[in-house]
Amino acid sequence: MRILLSRFAKDERGLSTAEYAVGTVAVAGLGGILIKLLTSDAVRELIFSVISHAFKAIFGG
Repeated sequence: MRILLSRFAKDERGLSTAEYAVGTVAVAGLGGILIKLLTSDAVRELIFSVISHAFKAIFGG
C-alpha cells in the first residue's frame, strides 16, 4: 500500500488549475492575434496571391 501511495504522490502528469488558466489565456491571446492578422487587408491579399499563383502553376493560366 505504501508503494502504491508513493507512486501516486510522485506522478505529476496533467495540468493544475493555475496551469490551465495560464494556458487558456495564452491560447485566447494567440487566437486574437491570428484573427486580427487574417482579417487584415494585407494578409488577405497575400493569401489570395499565393493561392492564385498556386492555381496558375497547377492548371496553367
